[in-house]
Amino acid sequence: MKKIAFRLFALVLVFSMLLTACGQAATEAPAVVPTEAAATEAAATEAVATEAALPGCGTDPVVLKATFETGFDIPFKLAEEFTKQFPNVTWDISQDQFANLITSTPLVLASDDAPDLLRLPTMVSFAKDGLLMNLDPYAEAFGWNDWPVPQLNQNRIDADGVRGSGTLYAMGLNYSLTGVFYNKEQAAQIGMTEAPKTVAEFEALLAAAKDAGLQPIMMWGSAKSGMGLAFPLQQLMAAYGPVGPINDWIFGKAGATIDTETNLTAAQHLQQWIEAGYFPSDINAIEYTDAAARFGAGEGVFTFNGDWQNAGYDTALPGNVGFFLFPPAEEGGGYAAMSAPLTFGIAAKAKNPDCAAFFLNWVATNDAARAIDVAIGGSNPGGPAGATMPAVTEGSVTNETLAAGPVMGADGGAMDFIANATSAIFAQGWTPELQKMVAGEQDAAGLLAAVQAEYLRELSQ
Repeated sequence: MKKIAFRLFALVLVFSMLLTACGQAATEAPAVVPTEAAATEAAATEAVATEAALPGCGTDPVVLKATFETGFDIPFKLAEEFTKQFPNVTWDISQDQFANLITSTPLVLASDDAPDLLRLPTMVSFAKDGLLMNLDPYAEAFGWNDWPVPQLNQNRIDADGVRGSGTLYAMGLNYSLTGVFYNKEQAAQIGMTEAPKTVAEFEALLAAAKDAGLQPIMMWGSAKSGMGLAFPLQQLMAAYGPVGPINDWIFGKAGATIDTETNLTAAQHLQQWIEAGYFPSDINAIEYTDAAARFGAGEGVFTFNGDWQNAGYDTALPGNVGFFLFPPAEEGGGYAAMSAPLTFGIAAKAKNPDCAAFFLNWVATNDAARAIDVAIGGSNPGGPAGATMPAVTEGSVTNETLAAGPVMGADGGAMDFIANATSAIFAQGWTPELQKMVAGEQDAAGLLAAVQAEYLRELSQ
């Protein structure tokens, strides 16, 4: 933050010199009434001075070191566009699977060659250990605190280590929404004419797909990618119970538990889906990218995923992919979904923190960057409340995911992902226990008990 302080000091010094010069000029010449052109020029000069005072990348060569998640094009496309607009900035990018990032990130952050910018699989433990930069000064400088509150709150951590308020440690490259994607042609084959209104209606469609010889749901489950069955499980949790306790558990609120009666009902439904053969028999060996490709090739009536995959689905199955929010248990109930930022932070040891923060601000406020968010990421780009939403291709699935966001928001059903509760809960809790359930070695009650035990073990460390 010394760079910010220095720029502010320099700006004050410049203004002091200008005021002194003006004072001297005033004794030597009569006052001149400013013309409209002069006022316009003065305003432009003030705007330039204000811009210069903000954190930025300067004009000297800068190499931003970054860690991105494999399988997601959006950060790479944003980095490419950023260099086009700021040619002095180039990138040194490494990438890895989400599950690997969970275990490797602490070492990466602690190294003397820590990245300026990195995808965060989780953040509480990293913040507690002093590995992440406090972004509050940047939030003040760029005006992020004036943006809609939900954009920043998921990335704030209070003094007790509970997410939802307090110090800002990360920002989102966009704000994603998850739900159910479906193959329109195959859905029509099983009699689906509109999105299901209840879990029972959805389960009837799954049974119809199985009877028709179609793959009901395409999902991934390898340890390398992390178990994708956490997606439908969390949607079932929100269908049979309130989202508040789920978020409390994810955010680390004292006394929170995932092992509840309503979550048991949800896990029992998932177990029934597994036993009914609604998922691929080889799911434990399927990686995320393979599942996306197989759905794009027509294998699967449904898949649970996020809007970041919109561009891929539209490319593979143009005009043939639809989307709906997972339905509630009872008709007329509220809709809920995982809706969270694609979270990126700045390492405490970053060599170019001002430039990294400038990039995060640029992503949400630059027209070209926002267009990439929508076209490639398929997601709401966030940013200031009055920011214009980029145009969306007619007939694309992005139209449907963007339209679903306000519906879910109006019902207060936004959740973070249960894989983000602790640094290792996805790799050490959800993934192995769900893989055991697929193999018939774990039941619904045992799943929740085992994950809760792992959660408490990690929080006690």
